[in-house]
Amino acid sequence: MGENPEIWKAAAMADHFEKIQKLPDPIPGVPNFRRVPGYKVYCCGQPTLAGFEAALEKVCGTIYPKDGKIIWFNVRQEPNVYVNGEPICARPPNKIGEYAELGAVTRDMVKTDEPEFMKVIEGRAKENGGKIKYVDISKAEKEVEVKDLKTLSEVVEGVKEKFPGLVHMRIPVCNSAAPLESDFDILVKTLVGSNINTPVIINDQVGLSRATTGCVAACLFKEFQISASFEGLVETVPGVNLDLLKMDRYKMDPTKDALFRGEFEVIKELVAELKDEGAKNECDKVIDKNGPPKTGGTGIKQLRENIAESKLSYEIMDDAAQVFLKSKIMDNIHKYFYLIAFTAYMRQAADLARNAASDEDKAKNALTGGKTAIPGDQLKVTKSFASFMEEHSSLRAIVEDGKGKLQWERDIPAAALANLESLASTDFKANLGKIIHDIYQTAHTMFSDMPQGDHKKRAKYRFASKTLMRILPTDLKGEVEALIEKKSITLDLYEILGQCTWGQGLKA
Repeated sequence: MGENPEIWKAAAMADHFEKIQKLPDPIPGVPNFRRVPGYKVYCCGQPTLAGFEAALEKVCGTIYPKDGKIIWFNVRQEPNVYVNGEPICARPPNKIGEYAELGAVTRDMVKTDEPEFMKVIEGRAKENGGKIKYVDISKAEKEVEVKDLKTLSEVVEGVKEKFPGLVHMRIPVCNSAAPLESDFDILVKTLVGSNINTPVIINDQVGLSRATTGCVAACLFKEFQISASFEGLVETVPGVNLDLLKMDRYKMDPTKDALFRGEFEVIKELVAELKDEGAKNECDKVIDKNGPPKTGGTGIKQLRENIAESKLSYEIMDDAAQVFLKSKIMDNIHKYFYLIAFTAYMRQAADLARNAASDEDKAKNALTGGKTAIPGDQLKVTKSFASFMEEHSSLRAIVEDGKGKLQWERDIPAAALANLESLASTDFKANLGKIIHDIYQTAHTMFSDMPQGDHKKRAKYRFASKTLMRILPTDLKGEVEALIEKKSITLDLYEILGQCTWGQGLKA
């Protein structure tokens, strides 16, 4: 076998599962297929063998030629094989599920591992009477007879017989954080030379975060083409106000919460450093179009507002869940930061493309009035995104230092804290009833913005638990902390109260 023994140990996991379809009007074999409004950019999950053709038929319709150029990006980290036309991926046995972060996976690694994984499947089938065992995302074990077996690359080559203009490019990216700078450059390099109407399809396993991120980047490239190609053409049309067509005139709904508007401290630093507020506006507009219907899209994930929603969920999670969610929130802010930086890069590239045209090109594409309109497939991108980030190298430090700059816990009002500390230090046990009353009264005020329900109850309960722990007299605090460390009790209001009253016999 090959050089990677880990692929020999890989579990075979079915890509599709019972509730994979999250959008209306499904196309059989193509989970969550949709078009981004206003762009010839499409998003979906991993298609079946038949689903590949169904997706391409949908994209071409009755107008776009089937032998025309179609660019398909696969942004998954896992090697894929097709068993009887159904996609099965290789996963580490400890990372079975709908989502998995697989580390620093490169395109070359996936291309190497995929044929090796097929050999693994072939070997397992040979040892098991022609059948293979695989798991679904819930780890339920299943078995199927192998009648037909292909790698993803072989499937794509077969599809090209009917769609010879198909370009299939793999760019493995992680689920939560930003794609690498080199990933953005691969996407741009692949798209350069395509027309404005060239269809672009991006898939991950389900058609969620990774595919949505890829679609945002692809739409931003389409914006580059629109800006560099058509601005001169539009300016020749009498009565058209060009300012009305500019993407950076998009304004966020001012009634939305600051977090939902993406106004994180680190993003404010980015905008100030770029000196291009239009980059955030343009990126936000494209993110909205890639989001669900409530922000003008046809999709599932809202990459900006999802950060704010996760932050609200953070307040009601237990400590273990908070550790995971905090990491995810910071990763998603990192992604949002890089998407805005990439937008600024594409905006700069549009200016350079317009101004870098040769005299010959200007003459060839001249319009009445002296303007030029360079066709989209002739536009050049003369600088890589990695080079742009080198020129703005401070941005890398800004995002690493700033992605965690959020208020992770609500601040208790100073007067309320002083009152509680006074009650606790005067006579803790005698004042315990009033202390609990006042903690909950403070919580009621602090969480008044949250809707009634279990989430609010849990948030107030966690606040009460942490606040009581904060104001405990020194001797009791030492006892409780030691018991929590030994896992004899947890950071729970009633357990702390129990130890402070009738549980005095329990020692660490």
